[in-house]
This record gives sequence, structure tokens and C-alpha cells, in this order.
Amino acid sequence: MASYGVYLSHYLSTDYFPGATPLDFALIGGLEFGAALLISPFCTILTRDLGRLVVMGAGCVMFSGGFIAASFATRIWQLYLSQGVLIGLGIGAIFIPSVQVLPQWFLKRRSLAGGIASAGSGFAGLAFSLGTNAMIEQISLAWALRITGIIGLAGNVVGTLLIKDRNHIVRPPQLGFATHLLRRYDCLLLLAWAFVNLLGYMVILYSLSNYAVQVVGLTQAQAGVLTATLNLGTGVGRPLIGLVSDRLGRLEVAASLTLINGVMLFAIWVPADSYGVLIFYAILSGGTLGVFWMTVGPLCAEVAGLKEVPSFLSLQWLIAVLPTTFAEVVALYLRRPAMGRWAYLYPQVFAGSAYIVASLFLFELLRMKRKGRLMSQLLEMEQIGR
Repeated sequence: MASYGVYLSHYLSTDYFPGATPLDFALIGGLEFGAALLISPFCTILTRDLGRLVVMGAGCVMFSGGFIAASFATRIWQLYLSQGVLIGLGIGAIFIPSVQVLPQWFLKRRSLAGGIASAGSGFAGLAFSLGTNAMIEQISLAWALRITGIIGLAGNVVGTLLIKDRNHIVRPPQLGFATHLLRRYDCLLLLAWAFVNLLGYMVILYSLSNYAVQVVGLTQAQAGVLTATLNLGTGVGRPLIGLVSDRLGRLEVAASLTLINGVMLFAIWVPADSYGVLIFYAILSGGTLGVFWMTVGPLCAEVAGLKEVPSFLSLQWLIAVLPTTFAEVVALYLRRPAMGRWAYLYPQVFAGSAYIVASLFLFELLRMKRKGRLMSQLLEMEQIGR
């Protein structure tokens, strides 16, 4: 998914699917996330009833099949079903059962472990961003999709066979709809952070490369390098952020990084008008813009408890359906091509504001947790005094 920006930029600059609009291609990219997260309750329940191997194995087939089917698409509705829905369903069936496992194996280094694991999406995004653009130019769009599907099948099958959970020890309830968590203020704050944060994330992930082509005047190859650089920052930055989170506090670091993303967007991306400045922004923001994906597991464990992680994550994925599906659609709707150099100003303001507002939810959660710890300490001191 991290390399879809390359496809999006290619689709927007050519007439590969006659009659298709920019909103069509934005929605297809959003469906890769939205369909994946929409089936999260069912994946959680099926993992509990059928086992992780069955669900993830089905996901491997759907994921690879979506790319290969997309290579034969000649009409936009076929691309919706293949590169949008089918790939999204495959991602959901692979990602949802697997992301629940890592917090079960770590405590003190939980965020570092999550950072190392999620760094794979950064380095793979780097490879696929460069490789996809090269394949489109040297071979064809169709073969770029087929080769991606074949490589994805091999990698995901290996990962599926290697994963091992500790459900027999932790015994999580694995509820598809954990409504009891919706009655907790701290859980609602974390859900609100996820929703608003992802509005900004999707705009940067999918719009940066097209901004480089349409506004700055870069080539498709340079836009591909920009997307690759964004993913390089992700691969390098996430383990470092995990290490810092374990030492300074997971809530503290997640809240600060969310705020920093909004500030960097206004300070660097909005005035960026050259290739060098965009590369600089991609390196800085790459490691931090996906703070949700690398911290949501440890944060769920910290807020709701280890046993509730699968159930709470299921709620997180449902909350994320709307922003991941429609954020880029909103961004393209907000574009003003007639404004020339400032054509993307409104999407940029939208994304930057989303990050800043999202950070406020985490800072409020942090304030509440600190107040709770202080009250516990006072009660403990009172008991000792008695």
C-alpha cells in the first residue's frame, strides 16, 4: 500500500482508464485501507474460531490475486474490485490477525519490537516505490502489478508460516465488537486520536508524489524517488521511535510525534517548491507520519490491558475505515488547480490541522493517566500513614 502513490501519480497523469476521474483513483487507494479495516471484527472472530493460519492464508491468496486481477483490468469498475476491494480484503486478513501477536511477546521493549516489525513496511515500500516506477516505464503497468502480486504472495506466505501467538497463555476474549470499551473515557480518547490522525496520514502518503508532479513540475521518476524516500524514513525512523517510546513513555512520544507531524507539514511541505526541499521533508516525515500503525498495538495494551488488545484493536480498525477510505478523496476534492503554485494548499491545511487536533486527544489521555497515577500514589501514602 505504501507504493500506491506511484500508481496514483501514474493514473492521474495518463488516460489509462478512459472516463475515470481523480476521485476514482483516490477512492481505490482508500479502499485498500478501508476494506482491510472494515472486516476487522470478522477477522478477529474467525481467527478465534478457525485459527490464525486459515485466515492469513486466505489473505495471502486474496492479496496476490488482487494485484494480478488488476493487471487485466480495462475498465475503472474492474480496478475498484481488484486493486481496491480484493487487495484490501487480503491485507485485512493478513494484517488484523498478525498485529495482535507482537504485544503478547514483549513488555519492556514492546514499542521497540513494534518499531522493528513495522519498519518492514518502510523498507519494502522503498523497494516497491522504486521498482514499481521502473517496471511501469520499462515493462508495463500490467506487469508491474503481476510481479508485485507474485512477490507479495511469496513474502506473505513465509510470514504466515512463521508467526506464533501466545493465546493459550494470555487467553484474550477476541471480541469482534467490544462495546464495553466504548464506555471508557480513555479508550474513547485513543479512538478519537486514531480517527483524526489517519486523516492527515492518508493525505501525505498519497498526495505528496502527485504534488511533486502537478505543482513542482517533477517527473514521474522523481516522484517515485520521493515516495521511496518517504518509505526509507519509515524504515529507519520506526525502530528508533520504538526505542525512545520504551524509555520516555509510549503516550508521551506518540502525542509529541503527532503534533510534530502537523508542525512539519506547515513549516516544510506548504512552502516546498523544489525537489530538494521535498526530499528533505520526505526523510523527516517518513519516520513519524505513520505513528498510528507502529504505536497502536502497544498503546492499546497500555490503555486497555493485554487481554483486551485483540478486541480493542478491532474497534480501532473499525474507527479507521472512514478516514483511510475517504481522506484522499477529500484531499483531491479540496485541490484548486486554478491556484497554480498553491493548488494543494487546502489539502495541506486539512492534513496538518488533522495531526495537530489528533495530538490534543493524546495529550488529554496523558493528562488523565498522570492524574490517575497521582491519585493512586496519594491513596497509597494515606494508607501507609494510617
